[in-house]
Amino acid sequence: MDFYLARHGEAVADLIDPSRPLTRAGRDDVERVARLAAERAVQVSVIYHSGILRAGQTAEIFAAHLAPSGGVATLSGLRPEDDPSLAAAQLAVSKSPAMLVGHLPHMNRLAALLVHGDAEGDPIKFIPAMMACFSRVGSLWKLNWTLAPYVQ
Repeated sequence: MDFYLARHGEAVADLIDPSRPLTRAGRDDVERVARLAAERAVQVSVIYHSGILRAGQTAEIFAAHLAPSGGVATLSGLRPEDDPSLAAAQLAVSKSPAMLVGHLPHMNRLAALLVHGDAEGDPIKFIPAMMACFSRVGSLWKLNWTLAPYVQ
């Protein structure tokens, strides 16, 4: 079974708007990656996000293209400085494919934990609006592919 991690799109600067919504370019980038995911026939049952505005907006854009049956929901353990083992534990018990939308440095650390069993590894560097597909292989996970707004 495949699972997906995504980093939120580009957000406005904190000085401009402390709630940091997605920029127009950030929305466009997420739309582009979400369309590519739909073209790959990505299927998820639910899309979880951190509860932070920019991650929620990103999750909603993905949901518009992937139509998860369980919709979009907030999940604790996806904030920038959260322990990635919390999200890894959620994936380990999941019975259906899901997407997690979050932030740096958490997404990089979660990917490292999944692939290497250690959050300090470096299997991938998420850029804004990037999505990665993982599948479980024994006790670890395998990085299958990535989608990014500028790299095809």
